Amino acid sequence: MKIQNFYIINTIKRPIQYKEHPFHMVSPSPWPILTSFSLLALTTSAALSMHMFTNMGIIFFASLTALTYSMCLWFRDVIAEGTYLGHHTLAVQKGINIGVVLFIISEVFFFLAIFWAFFHSGISPDVEIGAQWPPLGIQAINPFELPLLNTIILLSSGVTVTYAHHSLIQGNRAGTLYGLVYTILLAIVFTLFQGVEYTVSSFTISDGIFGSCFYFGTGFHGLHVIIGTIFLLVGLWRTLAYHLTDNHHLGLESGILYWHFVDVVWLFLYVFIYYWGS
Repeated sequence: MKIQNFYIINTIKRPIQYKEHPFHMVSPSPWPILTSFSLLALTTSAALSMHMFTNMGIIFFASLTALTYSMCLWFRDVIAEGTYLGHHTLAVQKGINIGVVLFIISEVFFFLAIFWAFFHSGISPDVEIGAQWPPLGIQAINPFELPLLNTIILLSSGVTVTYAHHSLIQGNRAGTLYGLVYTILLAIVFTLFQGVEYTVSSFTISDGIFGSCFYFGTGFHGLHVIIGTIFLLVGLWRTLAYHLTDNHHLGLESGILYWHFVDVVWLFLYVFIYYWGS
């Protein structure tokens, strides 16, 4: 009787807690702080390795490994929260969508800075570079050869990923899988062709302002293509694992939105850097 009374009293003292709001109160996690320190070490070691500091290359790769590890586990927790634990309510999804949009806006301003540097020298070239654009001695890449083919490939990937998105909304699982597979294959081909373009180019990143802006802009776009490909690969895996439904596919939708941003940036790169810049 005493034992029963003890449990009854403790149950009354500690009632079950119910949330009175639709938001997700995130549990304590080590991944944000680990990711922050990994990014700090990564950027610092990268800058120091460029200035030939000793053993900075080792620290760079160790930081990159730690960053990849922490981000993978962090995303694993987010997937579990949204898929298995039911924490991604409509209010949470709205907040994540706003975060993705703000992230893409920050990326827009990043590329805007690259275009600003390109136009600053291209519209009014200084006498030090021959008072012409491209600078004297630079043989620009023909925009109607490999760059045009890459443009067609990337725009085609935008069509296939849109088809995958609409197929998912309509409950067409096969169409979603085929659309994602074709998009990923086109993205891989685009990346390979970009590498071929770099190997046959007649100038390098150290060839003045033109080389710096060209490789900085197209190189970072290529990095975004690789990141977007990883996003879509995760979306493909989650589709195969039946994580996504026609009305609950926030992760894949964010990856598709990011991929469309990559497409639009490439159009500006092609028109202004490849065509106008040549």
